[in-house]
Amino acid sequence: MVAYNQFAYYYDRLMEGMPYAEWLEFLQQCWKQYGLPQTIADLGCGTGSLALPLAQQGHEVYGIDLSEDMLAVAQQKAQEAESQHLFQGKGRVTWLQQDLRDWSLPVQVDAVISLCDCMNYLLEEEDVQQAFRQAYDGLKAGGIFVFDVHTPLQLESYAEEQPFFLNEDDIAYIWTSELDEERCEIEHSLTIFSQVPANIGKSGYEQGDYFQRLEEYHSQRAYSLSWLKQQLLAVGFNEVACYGDFVWKPATDTTQRAFFVARKQLDSI
Repeated sequence: MVAYNQFAYYYDRLMEGMPYAEWLEFLQQCWKQYGLPQTIADLGCGTGSLALPLAQQGHEVYGIDLSEDMLAVAQQKAQEAESQHLFQGKGRVTWLQQDLRDWSLPVQVDAVISLCDCMNYLLEEEDVQQAFRQAYDGLKAGGIFVFDVHTPLQLESYAEEQPFFLNEDDIAYIWTSELDEERCEIEHSLTIFSQVPANIGKSGYEQGDYFQRLEEYHSQRAYSLSWLKQQLLAVGFNEVACYGDFVWKPATDTTQRAFFVARKQLDSI
C-alpha cells in the first residue's frame, strides 16, 4: 500500500482532469438499482473528492485512507464546505486513518465504495482477498460494495504509451512506467516540479517564486476480472456484476476500467 505524504498537497492540482463527475454518476446508477444508502464507507478516499460531494448530497460518509496527509487536505476541504453550508440533511464526513484491508467502524454501513483504482494498489492476491472480506464484514445485509479497477489492458496501455509529460506555468511532471508482464504489475515513477512561494528573510530573496522537486513511486497490479469475481463470491457476496468504462453495460475484452457491484445477501447476520 502507498501512504501519500508530500504528494498529497499536489494531488488535487494534478488530478483536475480526473472524471469525478462520471464516478458520481455511476454511483447514482447503483443507487437506482439497489436503493439509496444512508451510510457509506469510502475506502481510499484520498483528499475527499468523492466523499465530500456524497456528503453534500445528504449521505453520512466515512472517509478512510492510509495517508495522514491526504486526510489533512480532505479535512481542510470539508471545513471550507461546512463554512459555505454545502452539506444537505444528515450529510457529513468522518475521516479515519485506516487500511482498506483492515478497517473498522462503529456500525455496519449500507454501501462500501472504493474508486479511482484503489484496489490496484494491493499487490498480492491475499491482500485483495482480505480487502474483500473486510468490505463484506463492514456491510449491512443487502448492502453493496462498489469498486473499480484498471484491467490488464489498461496497464499494458500505460507501458506502451509512456512517458507522459505535463508542463504548465506552476507545475510540471515527467511520468514513466515499467510493466512486469508476468505479474501484470506496473511501477509508475513521477518527477514533479511545483512552484512554491519563495522565502524572504535570511535567504535574502526578493518577492518571487521557485520550484520544488518531488519524486514519487507507485506500483499497481491488475487481476483478471474473472478471478476478482470468484474472490467476491468466495467471501460471501451472492450477486456480483461487472461493468465497463463508466457505462452500465457488462465489461468486455476491451474494457480498461472495470466496475464491480457486489451485494451482500439479505439474510446475512
